[in-house]
Amino acid sequence: MDAKELFDQTSLDCGKLITQRYSTSFTLGIQTLEKKYHAPIYAIYGFVRYADEIVDTFHEHDKAKLLAEFRRETYVAIESGLSLNPVLHGFQLMVNKYEIGLDLIESFFQSMAMDLDFSTYSDSRYQEYIYGSAEVVGLMCLKVFVEGDDAMYQRLKRPAQMLGSAFQKVNFLRDIKSDFEERGRVYFPGVSFELFDKLAKGVIEEDIQKDFDEALIGIAQLPEGAKLGVKVAYLYYQKLFDKIKSLSAAKITHERIRIPNSQKFSLLIGTYFGSKLGLS
Repeated sequence: MDAKELFDQTSLDCGKLITQRYSTSFTLGIQTLEKKYHAPIYAIYGFVRYADEIVDTFHEHDKAKLLAEFRRETYVAIESGLSLNPVLHGFQLMVNKYEIGLDLIESFFQSMAMDLDFSTYSDSRYQEYIYGSAEVVGLMCLKVFVEGDDAMYQRLKRPAQMLGSAFQKVNFLRDIKSDFEERGRVYFPGVSFELFDKLAKGVIEEDIQKDFDEALIGIAQLPEGAKLGVKVAYLYYQKLFDKIKSLSAAKITHERIRIPNSQKFSLLIGTYFGSKLGLS
């Protein structure tokens, strides 16, 4: 391994470390992908995670300035093929290798900027936010999985968007308490945190289930090396969603709902062997 390869690999390892530290569920899902997909998906997650941290965590800093600088450095890295920020260097390697569109990246940054100037979302702003914060991430990953097969990309584009949408909306339900109390946000249009009730919860859940159902059709058509890992992530979020559906509106506005790590590992093992035996 020469010096440049060492620099590239070290940068990509940072994406893996970030994923492992921030998300047990995504780490488990990535580990069941074919090995060639590991580094690209870790790199995408690391990039998305760090941008999200800017808008959600660094309250004592000028977050708009930080996000603008991160955005500028991202485009410089992609154009030059180099960044001394290991997260951005790893990300640009994958953007350039898999021809991830700049339009996807720009939509992502637009949604991150929306978090900095949050107001109650109308239906159109809600859809814009979901697209940029979640659906485009699904499309970035799909670019990796299809490896240049544009016909497959176009065929699976909509299901990939719906999977990202379902994941994000489940996150919104799971985090409705912390989003409101810590950040003053309720993402769902027309929903008041104080008046969140069974009816409002049911309408949201019906919308999420439609996204899950459409996404599942696409998962079955993914390349074999990607199918299992995406299915694990799908099943984890479906299980989390089922748990949220079983609870009252009052319950989820008072505590964050989690799936214990032991259940995550059981889910991984069950999905793996079910796939090998043709049961899932």
